[in-house]
Amino acid sequence: MTDEEAIALAIAEAKAAGARGEVPVGAVVVSAAGEVLARDGNRILERRDPTAHAEMLALRAAAGKLSNERLLGTTLYVSLEPCAMCVGAISLGRVSRLVFAADDPKGGAVLHGPRFFEQPTCHHRPVVGRAGDPAEAGEMLKAFFRARRG
Repeated sequence: MTDEEAIALAIAEAKAAGARGEVPVGAVVVSAAGEVLARDGNRILERRDPTAHAEMLALRAAAGKLSNERLLGTTLYVSLEPCAMCVGAISLGRVSRLVFAADDPKGGAVLHGPRFFEQPTCHHRPVVGRAGDPAEAGEMLKAFFRARRG
């Protein structure tokens, strides 16, 4: 599976989350062999759980499928730059690669904010890449919030 194919799955999960009334963010975990281990979108409102971000749900499901809390060799694809909570989980889970589409200057923690992976206290740093159309992923979020503001 290519990065573009996998990020397209993450974008599809984001669109499904938006259709459910959630902030449209989607995530997909892919094994080193190219198998989709898990995929999900935000479910914070549905589950009444502030940690039910797409990344957290996908990481939990992938760890369950592998019966291992270490996700060595996996790639996490996300429609939006992950927040500090999710980046912490990515590091703790030993995800090998992180690939995302859109930047998040307000809430992102990879290229923005705390730049988590650049901190000396970060023990595991995945390779970070970009894929997909950042404008498409960003516009999906902007449209979602425009509609909510009326």
